[in-house]
Amino acid sequence: MSEQKKVRKTVREINDRIRKGQAVVLTAKEMIDAVKSMGKVKAAQEVDVVTTGTFSPMCSSGIFFNIGQPEPPLIKAGKIWLNDVPAYGGLAAVDGYLGVTEPAEDDPLNKVFPGRFKYGGGHVIEDLLNGQKVRVRAAGYGTDCYPRKLLEREMALEDFRSVELLNPRNGYQNYNCAVNFGEKVVYTYMGPIKPRCANANYATAGALSPLFNDPYFRTIGLGTKIFLGGGVGWVIGAGTQHNPKPKRTPRGIPLTPSGTLMVKGDLKGMQARYLRGVSFLGYGCSLSVGLGIPIPILDEEMAWFTGVADEDIMIPIVDYGHDYPHGVPKNHGHVSYAELRSGTIRVGDRDTATVPLTSYTYSLEIAQTLKQWIEQGAFTLGEPQEMIHSE
Repeated sequence: MSEQKKVRKTVREINDRIRKGQAVVLTAKEMIDAVKSMGKVKAAQEVDVVTTGTFSPMCSSGIFFNIGQPEPPLIKAGKIWLNDVPAYGGLAAVDGYLGVTEPAEDDPLNKVFPGRFKYGGGHVIEDLLNGQKVRVRAAGYGTDCYPRKLLEREMALEDFRSVELLNPRNGYQNYNCAVNFGEKVVYTYMGPIKPRCANANYATAGALSPLFNDPYFRTIGLGTKIFLGGGVGWVIGAGTQHNPKPKRTPRGIPLTPSGTLMVKGDLKGMQARYLRGVSFLGYGCSLSVGLGIPIPILDEEMAWFTGVADEDIMIPIVDYGHDYPHGVPKNHGHVSYAELRSGTIRVGDRDTATVPLTSYTYSLEIAQTLKQWIEQGAFTLGEPQEMIHSE
């Protein structure tokens, strides 16, 4: 076939190849060399799916859950706590939502250092996945149909009627490299940032990151099937703070924080290995989420996008000591992901140590695991029913 001839595939055709065991699947890391060696047209002809992965703190995450009714009398649970972490109870009688950044009311670290927290909603989720029971407390004001006012019980994951991981904002498409030009440590969701640019913290999996491999959301939308927390999940639309109109490089890579995803999946099918409760000194709690998206290679343009390398990805440097708390962050230039991974970058007139919040090892593991699932025919692609705006 001529290098000039256009390549066109459909998700249905690729799924047929997956079911027959004929699909060619590469991780995003492997696709870099494939595009460099074969060119984008030949790579599009040869490769059917590219798998991506990231494992990073994602604060806008949580679970919708149903604790089930007790023996009569029944309860309308207006307030709910899981291991003393408050959940939102303003739903139906025994439904609730637990956010991963919500801290425990009796957090032991907060008692010693007010404003600092060790245990929160993300840790509750990890405990449930590790097979531990959590203490569930609920309180209601009492009605004729729901007269009970208090409920307390120990519950393991299997005891919940349902538990859905539903994350309003995951998989950020680019994010800040955090530095501090000030004279004192600042405690942030990017971790502690030392004064005088002593460290530069960043959060992305670079070329493995899902949304860098489909920068214009040509294959990702409502109904896209994904790896989520070690199980199967779904994209249900754009995430909160989705910015479809960032400045971009010629390759389509956004130069500022831009696209986001809202995702969901059954927590009972997930693994604690890929959902880890974390806490940041001086900031609070969160959850590290394992997320992987298969990118179907529909044409040579998608092959080109999935061939993106670390040196192609430019990340904005933002001063969290001065600019960030006072409004729109100011851009102090860009640095490539390849430079960040080297361990040291140049900021102004000094060398600054870089600190990743995203695990590259786990991100690659997720991409490789998703590749194995597809090659084994255990995972087919979900065709989007509604696309996400990218421009």
